[in-house]
Amino acid sequence: MKVTAKGAEDGEGASRRESNMAKPHSPRFLALVHDAMQRVREIDAAEVKRLMDGNGPLHLIDVREESEFASGHLPRAIPLGKGILERDVEERFPDPNTPLILYCGGGYRSALAADNLQKMGYGNVLSMKGGYRGWREAGYPTQTE
Repeated sequence: MKVTAKGAEDGEGASRRESNMAKPHSPRFLALVHDAMQRVREIDAAEVKRLMDGNGPLHLIDVREESEFASGHLPRAIPLGKGILERDVEERFPDPNTPLILYCGGGYRSALAADNLQKMGYGNVLSMKGGYRGWREAGYPTQTE
């Protein structure tokens, strides 16, 4: 496992980051995300980092694809991709009161996933605003497998 902090390769400007995005999100997808965000509580990267530094119990779930997780993720994160999250969450976290923090690449997929978990009865779910991208931009450490 390799732990890294934000490096020079991450110091690109906003326009460069935007041009590196795969494609813009569709209006219907954004409407779906906006709807979910009306019900989902968010937490920012700085607060997640503070919780991690406290070394208390923390259930941090990376809802991105396996390949995204393998290329870099937050320390202590559990890979449970959005495609299998709803199917497998009860096995991993049977208590619906377990505090869960979800993140994805930019905060949209984790908001959708958090909304679904709430619909399944999980009452202590947060989505990390800005996702992995925001975490890296803040200069916080990441890991690769």
